[in-house]
Amino acid sequence: MTKFSILLLLAASAFAQKQPITLETLSGGGRGGGRGAAGFAAPPTWTPDGKSFVFRQARSLMLYDPATKSSKLLIDTTPIDAAAVAVPPDEGPTDWSNRRARVGGMQFSADGQAMLYSAGGDLFLIHTDTAKWDQLTKTPVAELDAKLSPDARMVAFRRGWDLYTVDVASGKEARLTRDGTDTLRNGIPDWVYPEELYLGTGFWWAPDSRSLCYLQFDTSREPVFPHADMLGTRAFYEPERYPQAGENNPDVRLGVVAATGGATRWLEVGDTRNAYLIARAGWMPNARSVYILRLNRVQNKLEMVSIDAESGEATTVFKESDPHWINLEGDIQFLKDGKRFLWTSQRDGGFRHIFLSSNDGKSVKQLTKGNWEVTAINAVDEAETGGRIYFTSSEPTPTERHLYTMKLDGTGKRQLTAANFTHSVSMSPTGAFYLDTYSNLSTPGRTTLHSGDGKELGVYREADRTQADQYDVRPTEIVRFKGPDGSEFYGRLIKPAGFEPGKKYPVIVPVYGGPGVGGPVRNAWSGVSMDQVYAHKGYVVWQCENRGIMGRGHAFETAIHRKLGVTELADQVAGVQYLISLGFADPARIGITGTSYGGFMTINAMLNAPDVFKAGVAGAPVTNWINYDTIYTERYMGLPKDNPDGYKDTALTSKAANLKGKLLIFHNFEDDNVLFQNTLQMTNALQLAGKQFEFMLYPQKTHGVTGAAARQLQQMTVDFFDRTLK
Repeated sequence: MTKFSILLLLAASAFAQKQPITLETLSGGGRGGGRGAAGFAAPPTWTPDGKSFVFRQARSLMLYDPATKSSKLLIDTTPIDAAAVAVPPDEGPTDWSNRRARVGGMQFSADGQAMLYSAGGDLFLIHTDTAKWDQLTKTPVAELDAKLSPDARMVAFRRGWDLYTVDVASGKEARLTRDGTDTLRNGIPDWVYPEELYLGTGFWWAPDSRSLCYLQFDTSREPVFPHADMLGTRAFYEPERYPQAGENNPDVRLGVVAATGGATRWLEVGDTRNAYLIARAGWMPNARSVYILRLNRVQNKLEMVSIDAESGEATTVFKESDPHWINLEGDIQFLKDGKRFLWTSQRDGGFRHIFLSSNDGKSVKQLTKGNWEVTAINAVDEAETGGRIYFTSSEPTPTERHLYTMKLDGTGKRQLTAANFTHSVSMSPTGAFYLDTYSNLSTPGRTTLHSGDGKELGVYREADRTQADQYDVRPTEIVRFKGPDGSEFYGRLIKPAGFEPGKKYPVIVPVYGGPGVGGPVRNAWSGVSMDQVYAHKGYVVWQCENRGIMGRGHAFETAIHRKLGVTELADQVAGVQYLISLGFADPARIGITGTSYGGFMTINAMLNAPDVFKAGVAGAPVTNWINYDTIYTERYMGLPKDNPDGYKDTALTSKAANLKGKLLIFHNFEDDNVLFQNTLQMTNALQLAGKQFEFMLYPQKTHGVTGAAARQLQQMTVDFFDRTLK
């Protein structure tokens, strides 16, 4: 072999060798294939008949036909976008609108012949048969959360703090409310309702298109948190209405108003400042009554109430109660026959299942049953004889999600998706077709097109293997173990690059651990991530479940009731002890890191298990639950006056003297979710206790650190662990 040939072989070998994953990989070329089973960057918009969907491609809206597996141009949005009046930048104080508040999106008319479209804050109606369009609003103010009426003759929207409608044919506007202010919000929730109840909108069209019902949020009695922007020459006051545990919630009223304007008819819903939460609202199919889903303040009692829009007479449709709390998921889903609705609940055995009820609540049938959770109702096909329902569940294993179908009487249940993957499904409203994005620990996400019976019709989007082929993505293992009391847990393990049996390695434990979210262990592709950076830096990465998380049944969740952080930490310690028993984790070098509830858990671990965890990086931590918002905190902890010992015992500030290891805390100064107050109290307590720690402050107005600052945070975190665990 010639010298030249040897050089070529060496060059080819070097080229074929996969690259290590570094922080530069995260911020640079390590993209592609990391979306896992999360699906599309933006979900497709299905037509009402379920036979096609619209997706965006650059400046165009494309129409995809699943039957022919082909797409065509629906409309080039360039001239529409250019016609929108620019909204001047808001130079006043931040209004602290919640991230989950609905601002708008594309919506088809019932016949599919028209589509509502928003651009630059203005509203447009696209005629799908001709590709022509009409501009409905032309103002320098954003029109938000626009909704077509059921008959497609009008559009309702928010402008500022008031509600309006516009007639599609004439362009005539009607102002439905006139008293809106920043503390009296018509049709838009305050900060806490979208954050904790996922109520992102506050108004709904009647089925007959003649009127709307809406919620009015009076936040004037909610306490104010005094945020301030200090980046300029002078500090700029930016107050946020934020009710902390035990304080006033907003006063919420439910009203009905004609679509063309006029006086609002107010309906009685109870004392929402102190006693109730209006978690959902809308119209009954008869267009004569509205419904609400009302929780008591600590959220262990739920009732659906139907209220006559004319007389105000209220009728209870159903009630639920729980000794701990009720998890509210989704909304009432009325069937097209106008007589029945679907609802998911944990009322039977503590696992979320589907119930079919008559509209008066007198006839109720449980459609699914078992020690697994229904996580979504994807579609209902009422055209088929007897009707058919499609839903996502965790029946095979809590670490995966799968699509199932069954008849509306609960018979004939069948799994449609392939085993050993986590699936995310976008389904047409009739169940005729669906897109299935799926992945597992070793396979990047791939999207296939299917008919409603599960038959694969073709590949819609092939897996992006850029990361898998170019980078040394360390394999992730899922393990099962039992805690001291016999509880079974799933753990996620990544061994370091160059792993050698018999050698002891430092460990990093990423943690969240809080209630209201699913488990951290999922059979899905994660690709390039901070976990992979840690593994390539020589760390074992270990993440495990703890009681309190969703997805494992209500009994698994409620072990944390009225004492947040106690059971969760015990389970995390049990997980670390199991990891140590495997023989390669160094018990003297265990680190932990997390943000938000994970930040709380990190400091909790450093102070209440100081002999287990040697270093911790805590981001945006809750340090005393009296500081967090009403709806979340009271659901799990109860009211402060009813559980004073629980609030006192779980406060981290009083445990500052327990710190033994190395601790780094970071927080955004204007965090709208976990208030900076938490970190200031914690740092003060550590200082008074004579404890040394590290701290980084960011000036952003969000809960998470983003942009260039996020890259600085990642480097700081890696450097911190390298200094404290190696």
